[in-house]
Amino acid sequence: MPQVLFTAFSNRLDATHIAERAKSALAGHGVTSAFTQLDVPSGTSVSSDTLVVSLGGDGTFLRSAHLAHGHDARILAVNLGRVGFLLDVPADDVVATVLRALSSNDFVERLALEIQLEDGRSHFAMNEVVVERKAAGHMVRVTTFVDNEEFFTYSADGVMVSTPTGSTGYNFSAGGPMVEAELPAMIVTPVAAHFTIDRSIVVGEHRTIRLRAESKPAVVVADSHVIGELSPDQSVTIRRSPRAVRVVRSPNFDMGVRLRASLREGHA
Repeated sequence: MPQVLFTAFSNRLDATHIAERAKSALAGHGVTSAFTQLDVPSGTSVSSDTLVVSLGGDGTFLRSAHLAHGHDARILAVNLGRVGFLLDVPADDVVATVLRALSSNDFVERLALEIQLEDGRSHFAMNEVVVERKAAGHMVRVTTFVDNEEFFTYSADGVMVSTPTGSTGYNFSAGGPMVEAELPAMIVTPVAAHFTIDRSIVVGEHRTIRLRAESKPAVVVADSHVIGELSPDQSVTIRRSPRAVRVVRSPNFDMGVRLRASLREGHA
């Protein structure tokens, strides 16, 4: 079983080249490593001792985080291309950063979401879960509950529950607050609210949030993937995942610098 697993999508030839060069360099240090393409079936083994290294953009990191979370492995995000809020290791620093990570076992825990559908299926989300309109051109009415206490009913394109890690993505674009990644909180934000309350609410990580579709059907989307549908009066329940995502961060990471750079580049 490799000590390091590099991950990327098959269309990222630059990631493939970086992974092959890194594997060769790491072998010189006695480190075993492998490379897997996230969109191609693979039999590569992963354990809690494996360091998963994501090569690409935010989407690559999210898919790799699902893989790492399932095995309680650590994940390191390498930024290829545009400035990304979730990525803090430059491509030219891969080998040195991997060696530091292997020698220190340092990581920060990032809150993730456990999503429970009414049919009993459960799903994981690193960034956010959204209850959104099923039909184009129509709004959806969603009632939010916090610990079974009714909070707000939104008429909007959708309502999302975001993690602090995900707060810089869809949540931020929808007008929600940017939250420090290590804060133990969840953010509820409406998407394009119509003639109603359009502000976010931030609740503690120990809360349970329920989103109920009212008069029209809706779809449930977790980290940009549709995971289910809601008929009127059906709900989805969201709570903190009992297992955090273990993220290896660069010591040079600065959220303020990342925000300013992203806004200048037009990526926020």
